[in-house]
Amino acid sequence: MNIKKGDKVIVTKGKDAGKSGKVLAVFPKENRVLVEGLNMKKRHQKATTKGGKGSTIEISHPINRPNVALIDPKSGKATRAGAKEVNGKKVRIAKSSGQEV
Repeated sequence: MNIKKGDKVIVTKGKDAGKSGKVLAVFPKENRVLVEGLNMKKRHQKATTKGGKGSTIEISHPINRPNVALIDPKSGKATRAGAKEVNGKKVRIAKSSGQEV
């Protein structure tokens, strides 16, 4: 999987298409990524104390990996990731501009 925690990504498909955010977590076994502030769903929460009130909160849910793309640091558009060796270290680069991701 070429997307890592902390990367800036843009959603290419679905209800949040065109929106971008930072990756909070990656789930390679499920082929999903959790993006900050996207794919929000409501969750009902029980009252924590007796006589207290319950509430509805919104939380981010994971998005399928093929539905997101890395953002090119130069142009700000979606790009694919590649790899090259710089000073003996393998680094990820944006395919469209050649800059490090």
